[in-house]
Amino acid sequence: MPKSHATLLILLGATAMSLAALCVRLIEQADGFQILAYRSVTLAGMIAVMACLRRRIGPLRFLATLDRKDWALGAILSLAFTFYIFALLNTSVASALFILASSPLFATLLAWGWLGERPRPLVCGIIVVAVLGIALMAGEGLALGQTLGNLFALSSAAFFALMLVTARAGGKEDVLGGTFLGGVLAGLLAAGCAFLLGDGLSIPLRDLVISAIMGAFTIGVGIGLVTWGAPYAPASEVSLLVLLESVLSPLWVWGLLGEAMTAREILGGAVVMAAVATLAVLSARSGQRV
Repeated sequence: MPKSHATLLILLGATAMSLAALCVRLIEQADGFQILAYRSVTLAGMIAVMACLRRRIGPLRFLATLDRKDWALGAILSLAFTFYIFALLNTSVASALFILASSPLFATLLAWGWLGERPRPLVCGIIVVAVLGIALMAGEGLALGQTLGNLFALSSAAFFALMLVTARAGGKEDVLGGTFLGGVLAGLLAAGCAFLLGDGLSIPLRDLVISAIMGAFTIGVGIGLVTWGAPYAPASEVSLLVLLESVLSPLWVWGLLGEAMTAREILGGAVVMAAVATLAVLSARSGQRV
């Protein structure tokens, strides 16, 4: 695949994923576990379809290819997906997405501790700067009563980072199998919690449709397109391109729903985004992961 086509796929995927936060804001009555349950079912289904198309195999063959590494990735991703939904429900879209954008920085620290991939001193400085940006948003969240949501966003970012490092440690370049299982496991977890802790899975048709669209198209198609194009573009460029999701998400809810960003969210988000972009540029210049 030409690099230009891969870049377009990644940008389209990031744009699709950026609409997920808008979908959550459009839901009127469903709670977090109900949203997660319906989103996860359609996410898993769409990922399975895209995996079969990409690998040119049938559904049964796809299921047969799932191994222990995919199950490990799926378990980690199910937690990342869960914290992601509850972050959006308990803090602003801007804070949630800007904090989630820090996943590559968490991955750098995890790779250092787990794989022995020691980052350069400059990269350590970049991570410190990003932490300061997150602290700015956390302080704003404390003032606005959104601390829990910001903690959920940090947890989601950490689990996404753990997934990346686990995939690297296991030599998994195609994470579609793990993403499929992440959707399945998140759906089972959400359904169980919905019946044990909530009101079951009965929700208005409007909320069900929005949740299903979010899973199948904003997340399912989005992740599918990004993972499809990623092998044909440098990893550092992929990291930069997917930042489009974190930029567009707050803009969608601001422009369409009037959810404005505070000055500290903008400043803290700009610091985090700049840190991640700098990390990607350094990786590109060094020709390796940093």
